[in-house]
Amino acid sequence: MDAPPGLVVAVSSRALFDLEESHRVFLEQGVDAYARYQITHENEPLPPGAGHALVRKLLRLNDGAETPRVEVILLSRNSADTGLRVFNSIRHDALDITRAVFTGGGSTARYVEPFAADLFLSANQEDVRRTLAEGVAAATILPTPPGRGDDGGALRLAFDGDAVLFSDEAEREYRAGGLERFNASETARAREPLSGGPFKNFLSALSRLQAEFPPDRAPLRTALITARAAPTHERVIRTLREWGIRIDESLFLGGRDKGPFLRAFGADIYFDDQTGWCERARAHDVPTGHVPHGVANEGEAESRRAAGQTVAFTRPTRG
Repeated sequence: MDAPPGLVVAVSSRALFDLEESHRVFLEQGVDAYARYQITHENEPLPPGAGHALVRKLLRLNDGAETPRVEVILLSRNSADTGLRVFNSIRHDALDITRAVFTGGGSTARYVEPFAADLFLSANQEDVRRTLAEGVAAATILPTPPGRGDDGGALRLAFDGDAVLFSDEAEREYRAGGLERFNASETARAREPLSGGPFKNFLSALSRLQAEFPPDRAPLRTALITARAAPTHERVIRTLREWGIRIDESLFLGGRDKGPFLRAFGADIYFDDQTGWCERARAHDVPTGHVPHGVANEGEAESRRAAGQTVAFTRPTRG
C-alpha cells in the first residue's frame, strides 16, 4: 500500500461545485425529479463552487512530489446514480480526485474519520457539527464570491484565533466580563498556553507540509487574523511557540474589520467561528468557512433548534 499523504481534505459536492440549479429542482420538485435532472444533464460539467479554486490549489501541492502530499476525497449526499455528474465534472476539470462516498441522502460525517481526514468542507452545517464533535476540523463553506477563482499563485489560508485555532476559553472570559476583564485575564496568563481549538491539528498538518519546501519558496502560506490586540497578543504568540507550529503572518487588528486585511493577504479561504466576521469577509469577496464551534454558536444553535429552524447557512441539501 502506498504511504498516506501528509494532508487529507474531504469535500462535499456542493462545496466543490455550484449545484444551485439542481438544488432548486430538489427543493421545488422533490428527490425523483432531482435524480432525473442530474441523469439527464450528467454530461454537462457543473460550474465551480466555493471550494473549487481551493481544491485545485491543494492538489497542485503534489506537483513534483514522488508521493502525493495531499489527497482530496469527495463525500456526497448524492446517490452514486446522481453523483455520476459530479465525477464527470471532476474529470472535465482535471481534478485528481479518485476516492468518493455517495450516501444517498444520509450524513457524510461518519466517513470523515475512516479516511483520516484533516479537514472537512461541506455546505451542510449538521454534517460539519458532527465532524467537529469527533475532533476533526470542519467548516460550512459559504456561497462563492462572484468572479473569484484560481489565480495560479500560492495557496493562502487564514484563520481566526479563539474557538478556531485555540479553544474558546478566552472568548468565554470576554463574554462574561467584557474587554477589560478579557485583557486582564489574558495578560495575567500570558505565559500559560491556550488549549487547542478544532483547527489546531489541521494547522499542524499544514506546518509539516510547509516544512517540505524552502521557507522562501513554499507554495503555501498561512495567516492568523484576529480581533485581539496588545496586550493580549503575547499569549497567542507564546502558545504557537509552545506548539512548535509555524504561521507566516499574524495580524492583531484590535476589532478592525478583517475583510480588507483578508483581501490584502489574498486568502483562498478564511475560517472563523462568528457569523458576523464571516459575512464581513464575504463582503470583500473572500471565500469563507464558518466553524460552528464554541460559545459564539451555542445560543444560536439552541434557539434555532427550539424554533424548529435550520442553523445559519444551512438548507436541505443533496450535495
